[in-house]
Amino acid sequence: MLILAPMQGLTELMFRKVYHQCFPGALDAAISPFLSLTHGNLADAWKKIDDVLPEANADSLPVIPQILGKEPVEFVDLANRLFDIGYTEINWNIGCPMRRVTAKHRGSGILPYPDEVRAILDYIIPRLHPSLSIKMRLGLHLPDEIFPLIPILNDYPLRAITIHPRTGKQQYSGQVDLDTFQRALPLIRHKVIYNGDICTPADYRRIRQRFPQIEDIMIGRGILFDPLLPLRIKHNQPDDLQATLHFVLALTDAIAQLPIREESRMRKTKEYWCLVRRSLPITEQQSLTVLHAQTPAETSLRLHAILDSI
Repeated sequence: MLILAPMQGLTELMFRKVYHQCFPGALDAAISPFLSLTHGNLADAWKKIDDVLPEANADSLPVIPQILGKEPVEFVDLANRLFDIGYTEINWNIGCPMRRVTAKHRGSGILPYPDEVRAILDYIIPRLHPSLSIKMRLGLHLPDEIFPLIPILNDYPLRAITIHPRTGKQQYSGQVDLDTFQRALPLIRHKVIYNGDICTPADYRRIRQRFPQIEDIMIGRGILFDPLLPLRIKHNQPDDLQATLHFVLALTDAIAQLPIREESRMRKTKEYWCLVRRSLPITEQQSLTVLHAQTPAETSLRLHAILDSI
């Protein structure tokens, strides 16, 4: 399976729907950007429920909701509400590297504290109606922080563990630590999903060759850089500038319909364009023409002009 990684502000429902419509079958599933239990506030988390409402996701990628938090009572309440609307699996985010998150022992900030992880799992596992999967990193400060956690995670009936082999402190810089990942892998009794730095089919093949026991791969930024990447991996899809530009056009049109301020729409449009343009065989002038558009409508016109020139 190829799974879309959760990226806050980037892979929400709008993106998942457009991607699935443009490239049906390219991806098999997605993890949603997290619903946050910051300060134990269940109401705030529920305000973002639109992103994972089953009826809204009916024509999108199959999605597994993700929860960020360390509040066990509220976690169970939110997870069981999600179960009640149809979700049989919930993902716990203990990998987020954002400093404002980790400073509060959330996301990867909890990884140096295995006793806290055990206490939370002790509480939530007997009370959860859906099954639980986990997305994590090797540690917050040091990659070896994963090793005291593995016996704890092995004690619980988890659906799967997704590991991004960096530390939280690394954010997305430096190299993935495949040596530590390799040492950890045989110690984990659960299904393991790999996530991290899959940006080309060659990256995918290297991971599958080095870790043949890994069947499922999660991809995040690689899809934002090259939307055709899953099709390259699955079907040796060749370059297709038209298909990529049509996807960006569809994304731009979807952003234009979002109930947010115009400047927010343009900021979002430019954020996606800045990510994808690096993989496109277009001139710098063409790229900047799109980047300097002032409205979504102007962005669409300039994208159409590039398409017409192909």
